[in-house]
Amino acid sequence: CIKVTCIMVQIILASASPSRYRLLESVGIIPEVIVSGVNEESPEFDLLNPSELVLALATLKAQAVKELAPANSIIIGCDSTFEFEGKSLGKPGSYENAIQRCKQLSGKSGLLHTGHCAIDLRSGKEVSKLSTSKVQFAQMTDEEIADYVNSGEPLNVAGGFTLDGLSAPYISSIEGEPSGIIGLSLPLLRMMIISLGYTWPELKNK
Repeated sequence: CIKVTCIMVQIILASASPSRYRLLESVGIIPEVIVSGVNEESPEFDLLNPSELVLALATLKAQAVKELAPANSIIIGCDSTFEFEGKSLGKPGSYENAIQRCKQLSGKSGLLHTGHCAIDLRSGKEVSKLSTSKVQFAQMTDEEIADYVNSGEPLNVAGGFTLDGLSAPYISSIEGEPSGIIGLSLPLLRMMIISLGYTWPELKNK
């Protein structure tokens, strides 16, 4: 058996995010999804700054599924938030909030933070890393804002926008790593996997 052609480890994605799943799938990794059920709105997180928040939630999500994952697994937990003027902007959740959010961000910039945690169940090792990128928005007209919010896309995504979706025309530039903005930094994940003692090809099962 040649090492790089065997499935040496099972990747568990502790997230229901379709974007994170698609990112892994795009590089040849088909994860098993086990949703953590972690309450992201718990008051205990209110005192954390945005970067601390996503690292804490990513770690909690990964740890929450340890008992459900096969023994040969690497569990990946992620969480994202958008920092604007020092505050964490999560999912708008409603039409009204999404309209307000778009008007707030129009023509301005902020930081998209994504926390990552990987737990290797075979060795017990755990590693956490943060991806941060600057996102610059174009000026949006009221018509553009209404059209975008009516699509429903921004209601349940961090910051109320997506780099790989319908808001892409309104993102004029980024400084950082694109997949990290989408929800899971692939270059950062590769470095985490290497630090756990694996090679990137060992993860591929597609």
